[in-house]
Amino acid sequence: MGGLDVRMQKVTCRHGRVEAVTGVDLEIAAGERVALTGTNGSGKTTLLRAVLGLHRQVSGTVLVGGRSTRTAADWSWRRRTCAWIPQKPAAGRFPLLGEELLASSEAPADAADGARRLGVGALVGRPLHTLSGGQLQRMYLARAIGCVAAGAQVLLADEPTAALDFDGQEEAAEVLTSLPVTLVVVTHDRTLAARCDRVLEMAAGQLREVR
Repeated sequence: MGGLDVRMQKVTCRHGRVEAVTGVDLEIAAGERVALTGTNGSGKTTLLRAVLGLHRQVSGTVLVGGRSTRTAADWSWRRRTCAWIPQKPAAGRFPLLGEELLASSEAPADAADGARRLGVGALVGRPLHTLSGGQLQRMYLARAIGCVAAGAQVLLADEPTAALDFDGQEEAAEVLTSLPVTLVVVTHDRTLAARCDRVLEMAAGQLREVR
C-alpha cells in the first residue's frame, strides 16, 4: 500500500472572524482510509482545503509525509503529492474538454483508462459544461486516478459520490478505496464510509472518532 501520513496539530481555520475549524489534532497513517462525516457547514471541506493550501486563514501545523510548507518549493511538492476531488467541480464558462481535464493529471493515458473504466471514456471530447453532474464526477475521479499514477500519494475527496446513482456510488467507492494512497474523504455515503478504516464526525469545527 502506498501513501504518506498526514498529521494535524492544533489546526484552526477562520472565515474572516468566524472559526470554521477549531484546534483539530489528527493523525492519519500512510495508506489509511478515513471518512469525514457531519452536517453541512461543520468545517469538513475547510479542513481538506487547509491541507491543500487552498484556505488562507489557517493556524497550527499540517504535515504530509512529515513535511511542512515553509517555502514555495514545499507548496509545489504538496500540490503534486495531494490529489483533490472537489465537491461541486466547476465546469466553468470556458469550453474545457474532458480530455484537457484528464491531461492536467500529468498522466493522461492512465486518466483516460480510468475514464473508460468509469463509463465516461466516450465523453472525453466533450466540453465539461455539457456533462451531467454524475458524468462530471466520474471525469474528476478519472483525473484523480491519473494524479495517483503520476505520483500523488494522498487523495482528498469532497463528496465524490454525491451526484451518482446507487450503482455508481458503489463503483466509485470501490475505485477510491482501492487506490494505493492515503485517502481522506468527506462523505454522507454510507457505502463509501463502510469501506474506510476509520470514520470521523465533525461538528461545529471539532472532530470526534465514530469508528
